[in-house]
Amino acid sequence: MAKKKRKLSAREKAEKKRRKQEFTTIFIRGKMKRVRRPQQIEGMDADEFILRNADPTWLHQNEMWEHIKDDDAPFDEELLPVAIALDRDEP
Repeated sequence: MAKKKRKLSAREKAEKKRRKQEFTTIFIRGKMKRVRRPQQIEGMDADEFILRNADPTWLHQNEMWEHIKDDDAPFDEELLPVAIALDRDEP
């Protein structure tokens, strides 16, 4: 007759829960491996969270220029006369 399984202690249960939250199991060459889960903020990857919530200034300060989007803002007509005057002053 097989041995009965013993119940886990509270400490062992807590450790098992912590491991399940921190790691995920994947298969590599037919073997199960535990790898750390990707860091998440509010249920989405950290990179995705940053791209959704970062303003252009923050992206520039952190050298993430490829993620800065050009706004198709209307042309500032107040600066137009200044730009034309600067072009005429050239010799």
